[in-house]
Amino acid sequence: MKIESSFEVDAPPERAWDLLMDVPRVVPCMPGATLDEVVDDSNWKATMQVKLGPIGLTFATDVSREQVDEAARRVTLGAKARETRNRGRASATIESSLAPVDGGTRVDIVTDLSLSGTVAQYGRGMIEDISSQMVTSFAQCLQAQLGESTEVAEQAVAAQARPISGLSLFFASLGRRLRRLFGRRSS
Repeated sequence: MKIESSFEVDAPPERAWDLLMDVPRVVPCMPGATLDEVVDDSNWKATMQVKLGPIGLTFATDVSREQVDEAARRVTLGAKARETRNRGRASATIESSLAPVDGGTRVDIVTDLSLSGTVAQYGRGMIEDISSQMVTSFAQCLQAQLGESTEVAEQAVAAQARPISGLSLFFASLGRRLRRLFGRRSS
C-alpha cells in the first residue's frame, strides 16, 4: 500500500537535508523506534515497538539508504522488519524529498508499505490513520532536533522512545472516521 504524507519544519532546506541524511539522529524520532546498531554509512539496525491493547509487538528492523539525490534533495530508504516472535513482517520503501517553503522546508514522504502476519489484519484506512499520527509525531521531533536547544531535542527523542500505542491510535482513528462519516451524511 502507498501512503503519502507531508509536513513542514521551521528550518532552511540545507539544515533539514543535513538532519535527514543523519539517519542515527532521525531513527529515534520515529515513535517507538530505537537505533540498535550503525552497520556502516548506509545501513542500520533498529527496534520498533508497537502496543495494540494487551498485545505488544517488537520489530527487528534493517534500514538501508538506497538512493540519494542531493541536487533534488531526495533520499530513499528501505526497511525490512520482522516481529521478534514471528507474528508478522513488514517491508517499506520510504522516499523523502525536501522543498523550500516560506523560509522553512516542506518534507514530502511517500511510503510503499507491505505487511504480513498479525499486523496485516488491520485495514488500509486504519494503517493510513495510524501512519498519519506517526508522521505528525515524527515531524514534531524533527522540528525539535532542528531547534537551538539541545535539551528540547533530547526531550523530544525521549518522548518518542515509548512504544507506539495502537489502542490510543485506534480510538483516535475511529473518532476521525466517524466524524468523516457523519460529516458526509449531514451535507
